[in-house]
Amino acid sequence: MWIRGAVGIVLIVIGGVWIAQGSGKMHGSSMTGHSQYTGLGVVVVLVGLGLLAWAWRVRSRGSR
Repeated sequence: MWIRGAVGIVLIVIGGVWIAQGSGKMHGSSMTGHSQYTGLGVVVVLVGLGLLAWAWRVRSRGSR
């Protein structure tokens, strides 16, 4: 359960970096300014949020 949460947090951070680079807010990479990375970052953030929600649901179900 905690592995899902940790992976979810890592994916959210990575997705956030990709969104920032793709939108041109973060410089210093070949990804800077390429909008496809913004879209990919959004997908990665959503997957990370899904993993966090899944871990939270399993945790709250187990504590009953």
